[in-house]
Amino acid sequence: MFAGNAANREHQVPWGLHLNTLQLSIVHRLPQSYRWAAGAIELNTLAAEDDLIGLRLLSHDGAPAWEVMQKMRAMLAEIQVECSIVEWQGEPCLFVQRSDESAATVRLKNQGVAIAETFTAQPL
Repeated sequence: MFAGNAANREHQVPWGLHLNTLQLSIVHRLPQSYRWAAGAIELNTLAAEDDLIGLRLLSHDGAPAWEVMQKMRAMLAEIQVECSIVEWQGEPCLFVQRSDESAATVRLKNQGVAIAETFTAQPL
C-alpha cells in the first residue's frame, strides 16, 4: 500500500485520503448587495455597477475560517479576480465585484469548494 522505507511511511497517506482543506469548505452567498464606503463594507440599498457580493464560510469557524478564506483569495488572484476578506457580522467574508461573481464561483467550485444555494420550497 505504501512505497518507500519505514522512515518515509509515517508521512505518506494512501491515495484519496489526503484531503485539501478547500475540498471540505462550504460557502454561502450572502443575500444582500454591498459596497465600499469610507474604507469599509456596508449594505448597498441601490443597485450599482460597483456592487459587491459576499461569500460566507459555513464549514469553518475561528482561525481556520480566516486561513481558508486566505486560500480562496489566493486562488481567485490566480485568475485575476480581485477580492477582499472582511469581517462581516463577526465572521470572515470574501467580497468580490458582482461582475466577477460567475468567474469566482466557477473557480471555487472547480477547486472543490461547495457553494450552498438558497432555495424556497414550491407547494405541490
